[in-house]
Amino acid sequence: MFPSSIEEVVTWFRQTGYIADRGLAIAVHLSLQLSRPLFLEGEAGVGKTEVAKVLSSVLGQPLIRLQCYEGLDVSQALYEWDYARQMLAIRLAEAAGHGTEVHDIMSRRYLIARPLLQAVETAADGSRPVLLIDELDRADEEFEAFLLELLSDFQVTIPEVGVIKATHPPVVVLTSNRTREIHDALKRRCIYHWIDYPQLEREAEIVRTRVPDIDQRLARQLAAAMQRFRELGLFKPPGVAETLDWAESLKVLGVSELDPAVIEDSLGVILKYREDHDEVKRVGLDHVLTGT
Repeated sequence: MFPSSIEEVVTWFRQTGYIADRGLAIAVHLSLQLSRPLFLEGEAGVGKTEVAKVLSSVLGQPLIRLQCYEGLDVSQALYEWDYARQMLAIRLAEAAGHGTEVHDIMSRRYLIARPLLQAVETAADGSRPVLLIDELDRADEEFEAFLLELLSDFQVTIPEVGVIKATHPPVVVLTSNRTREIHDALKRRCIYHWIDYPQLEREAEIVRTRVPDIDQRLARQLAAAMQRFRELGLFKPPGVAETLDWAESLKVLGVSELDPAVIEDSLGVILKYREDHDEVKRVGLDHVLTGT
């Protein structure tokens, strides 16, 4: 089921269009073989979330995603009672002339499973779903503490229902953009990898792989320009996701070669803050194109 070597991980990822370097392939391989969560950090847009999507695809397992945000609590991530259905069941029972016992409406059928319970229940049936806990750094520390307990044994105790335990742990991928530090106790349970911006040649290869009909010279020009954008100290440097968006946009515009006018016309695809636009124009579009 799982790839048996680092080279096989690289091959599997490449077949989906994800060009993984050896460091990432090692981290993925160890995570799968040791049944440990994979913790990925890096700047936004470098491909952290995509790793979980690729694993779901190559393993043939469902992807269950929990998008973290400030204020996320256990009920939103684990389960909550379907109060509307419970009230309907009570009213139907009353209309039929018989009572409804408490245990009848506090059973599993009246639970709404959120991503974490979905993952545990799916794994309880013998599957190995891919659980993506995305942008964990956006969640509060209290939720992080709960998650630490869940990842230890992959079981959920619901007082009215009982214990639900995974037969085998799901494949877990956690991501963070590092807007805050994640507690060491959680990191210690994971295989850790920092995904950096790719080097020029690898980024050009990523563009050629994901946008296969792009001109080869243009792909390298885009990758080189992106390297220079990231050296400018921008508020929000563009990631690989923006590189691919740029490549697709230039294809729509019928552009086959990069020049300052093309960069200026398509700058909104790459940079999302006015301050960054102003900084690029201050430095000069020629610098982005040629480095001079």
